[in-house]
Amino acid sequence: MTQDAPIGGNPPDDETTAAAPADGDPPRNPPADGRGGRETAGDTPTTGGPGRQKAGGTLTDSVDASDFEAPGEVATGSGRFGPPGRPLRRNSFLFGFTAALGVLLAYAVFLGVRNSAGILVLVVIALFLAVGLNPAVVRLRSWGLPNGVAVATVALTVLLLIVGGLVALVPPVVTQSGQFVEQLPSYVEELRRNEAVNDFVVRFDVMEKVQAAANAKTIGRALGGVLGGAQLIFGTLFRALTVVVLTIYFLAWFDRLRDLGYSLVPRSRRRRVQLIGDEILAKVGAYMVGALSIAVLAGVTTFVFALIVGLAYPFALAVVIAVTDLIPQIGATLGAVVVSLVGFATSLPVGIACVVFFVVYQQVENYLIYPKIMRRSVEVNEVGALLGALLGVSLLGVVGALVAIPVVAALQLILREVVLPRQDAR
Repeated sequence: MTQDAPIGGNPPDDETTAAAPADGDPPRNPPADGRGGRETAGDTPTTGGPGRQKAGGTLTDSVDASDFEAPGEVATGSGRFGPPGRPLRRNSFLFGFTAALGVLLAYAVFLGVRNSAGILVLVVIALFLAVGLNPAVVRLRSWGLPNGVAVATVALTVLLLIVGGLVALVPPVVTQSGQFVEQLPSYVEELRRNEAVNDFVVRFDVMEKVQAAANAKTIGRALGGVLGGAQLIFGTLFRALTVVVLTIYFLAWFDRLRDLGYSLVPRSRRRRVQLIGDEILAKVGAYMVGALSIAVLAGVTTFVFALIVGLAYPFALAVVIAVTDLIPQIGATLGAVVVSLVGFATSLPVGIACVVFFVVYQQVENYLIYPKIMRRSVEVNEVGALLGALLGVSLLGVVGALVAIPVVAALQLILREVVLPRQDAR
């Protein structure tokens, strides 16, 4: 006698018992992912996750599920060296020993930073230049050039500009120094003919003091000063060459260094940090382009003015204005003082014309040129820019003044996108 089929199309008892495991037995068909059927954060990214953050006013696409670690998962690395062991037990001895090691490590880092402060400043300058020049490398790569050729082209262009500036500055300095040495005896004769100067020399025994100072000890100090000057010159050349080499290396490895920095961030926050970091890098590059544009415009304008009024070495003076104009807040004033002194040395009317020209041009630059160029590239509060420049000068000198504006722009972006929304959400 055959067995009737169950009502409602249910499977036979033997199939049902075969599909259901016995009590205490493990499931015969576990999930393929090995997580026991639990739904993890990496399976389905939500629309409110890091993949929906704004970047330049537009929403990005959703992030891949591989960008997030599942809750409770432990990173195992490449797996070549075996699975990680169990975490160490926490006890008072281990805690104290770890804290002592942390203090010693912090002190060692402090000593290292203090002793290598000069090299670290050069590294910061090279990184700043690499970030500013990277947009030019990216533009050349978009035209089809390989990365190495693009980096070499940008580096050679910058070196040619630097060499051109030195060629424009060094000959006038050497020529003027030689003329001063040749005219020095005539200057001394003119001073001796002056009654007031002679009275001063006799009253304070200037000649006797000069003869007493001209001894072997003074000559030794002078020789040390000459050697110190030579050491300063060669040290400056060495630092400049170091900055150039580091900048070229950073440009060649810029993408890998950036990706390495982002990989140090936890995966759950990596996408948001990447968006903010790319925006900061873009602002630094835009600031470099804007500052160079303003400096070149100031140099060209000064060159035309020097030709009109008949100043000596107009190209060298234009280079001085362009270089000093790169220094925020005080650079333009320093360059104006140098050119005005040259103008007064030429003639009184020319000096007055230089003062009037730079007063008018600085007003135009500060209120028309600078705001239009920088507002399109770097949106920085004026008070924050001034405070940043002052702090940068006090901490790192001219280098601090150069990097002050980009640093303030980065801090302002982090404050607006990270700190303030977190405070509003509390």
